[in-house]
Amino acid sequence: MLLLASIIHTILRVYTFIVIIKVILSYFLSPYHPVREAIDRLVDPLLNPIRRNLPPIGMFDFSPLVLIILIQVVDSLLQQIFMMLY
Repeated sequence: MLLLASIIHTILRVYTFIVIIKVILSYFLSPYHPVREAIDRLVDPLLNPIRRNLPPIGMFDFSPLVLIILIQVVDSLLQQIFMMLY
């Protein structure tokens, strides 16, 4: 059970890192660059619903920040559930 909690925690941390990489690469790479397209395919399915419900403020898109916060909340909740079960 503890191994499963550790694996899920690691996956969520890696996904958070991928979201951060997406934000950074969006400033430097073309949207049609293969690396950026691959990362977009991983992150956009979770960003798009947030973008539909959270309009951009000025020229800033806060949906990646909201996604990172949601990932952290889910990670924390799952860790607490696994600790109660263990």
